[in-house]
Amino acid sequence: MERSPSAVCHSSGTPGRASWKGDLVSGFLVFLIALPLCLGIAMASGFPPVAGILTAVVGGVVSSWLGSAALTIKGPAAGLIVIALGAVTELGQGDAGRGYRRALATIVVAAGLQVVFAALRAGRLGDFFPSSVVHGMLAAIGVIICAKQVHVLLGVAPVAKEPLRLLAEIPSSVSRLNPEIALIGALALGLLFGHAALARRLGFLKRVPAPLLVLLVTVPLGLAFDLEHPHTFTFSHAVFSVGPGYLVNLPGNLLTAVTFPDFSDVLSATSLKYILMFALVGSIESLLTVKAVDLMDPERRRSNMDKDLLATGVGNLVAGLLGGLPMISEVVRSTANIGYGARTRLSNFFHGLFLLSLVAFAPMLIHRIPLAALAGMLIFTGVRLASPGEWVKTLRIGVEQLLVFTVTLGVTLATDLLVGVASGIVVEAVVNLLNGAPARGFFRPDIQEQVTSERVVLRVRGAAVFTNFLALKKRLSRHPRARRIDVDLSEARLVDHTVMQRFQELAHELAREGRTLGVRGLEHHRGLSPHPLAARKKSVAPGLELTS
Repeated sequence: MERSPSAVCHSSGTPGRASWKGDLVSGFLVFLIALPLCLGIAMASGFPPVAGILTAVVGGVVSSWLGSAALTIKGPAAGLIVIALGAVTELGQGDAGRGYRRALATIVVAAGLQVVFAALRAGRLGDFFPSSVVHGMLAAIGVIICAKQVHVLLGVAPVAKEPLRLLAEIPSSVSRLNPEIALIGALALGLLFGHAALARRLGFLKRVPAPLLVLLVTVPLGLAFDLEHPHTFTFSHAVFSVGPGYLVNLPGNLLTAVTFPDFSDVLSATSLKYILMFALVGSIESLLTVKAVDLMDPERRRSNMDKDLLATGVGNLVAGLLGGLPMISEVVRSTANIGYGARTRLSNFFHGLFLLSLVAFAPMLIHRIPLAALAGMLIFTGVRLASPGEWVKTLRIGVEQLLVFTVTLGVTLATDLLVGVASGIVVEAVVNLLNGAPARGFFRPDIQEQVTSERVVLRVRGAAVFTNFLALKKRLSRHPRARRIDVDLSEARLVDHTVMQRFQELAHELAREGRTLGVRGLEHHRGLSPHPLAARKKSVAPGLELTS
């Protein structure tokens, strides 16, 4: 249930003095986090470093006013590195500059698709994809980021290009590491993991951005090693070279950084593949972030997913035309934004304004940042995406979910992201069919509806699975004034994990509006694991029951 415009303005749309001051502080602190991450993500994507800054500036200064979710921070994200780098590499065919300009063209067209998605009210798109497929995709992205950035952190140029071969080449790079560069990278990585561990014990550290600590240590170290000037040094009887190539390289004038897209190859099969990946993966990641941030909003606001998708699409359109990376609502910066006390979209605007000011008036400060420090930040992000804990959590939900997760991850590493996600979806669908979901109603659920003055009851027959959940959710949305909605699953042969999770999310959303979602009829279903959100299969013996 959306608030009326007047309610929004009263609570957050037109901030008072205390509110905008808090947003200014939060925007500045998020800017400190965003600066190195934007640079690192751009370079890992095969784009010029300034491209990441351009995207964050557009995401803050432009997208903030287009219906963007109030507390999200928009900018480049690690989750799109794999797609962006693949586009530059494949479209350039050995020419990085040409690949960059052609990749920009795919971003612009994908942005147009996102605007169309918003017009078609496709903000619900994020609800379709199975949870384990999304987690497997993110884990694969984390592995790929680590595989590429370890070599940068060590100061070594790898021979391999593919993720699996890059992983295999790590021992060779360790044996050839550049001591000064590797020391900077190791310190950056140590500070990030140390900050995360200590912040749990020392609460005040949560207010200090970890990337800022990294810069405060590694920039002076880079100056001490005189990385600005090419020279050699001897360590353990071996000679190593260092120089400005190990630092961030930015143009002296921001206007010279503007690069226009090359649309000459935009209708090729390769371009169309990346257009689809940018549009779909970017939209899904952004929508999932908005849903997560809404749950953390102190004012319990609910974002309009379609408007936020429109803001993202228009932002990507502008960023792509200027030479920037694709943007999404980014989860790490958005979470930090809330933690620093943001209350309105002004915090996103201020964060973009600070970035614009720094690049416009003090680019030489950015030039002193060592690339190894940025690599450390990206590896830290990649490890969190692909941590062993993700496998453990998925296994607890069910062996079949671990299969979907692993197939998505493995196929993505061996081929590309689009094939990996498609493979995960196919495996999940096959698993559901093998677990008893009838082919009839697999995409359109058989629902009986009973409406009384006190509540609405939706009785689902056949199965409630990810392929038909959007139709089920549409039926739920037909009753925006109902104080209580009960979903009766007693006649459903299978309720998969994705639907169990979506019901839990919907229950939280409705509770914030003072409404109730009840899920009943699972007393004769058997959980495929003891996890409360595990898939439930119809059986004679009573099984676990979902409480809501």
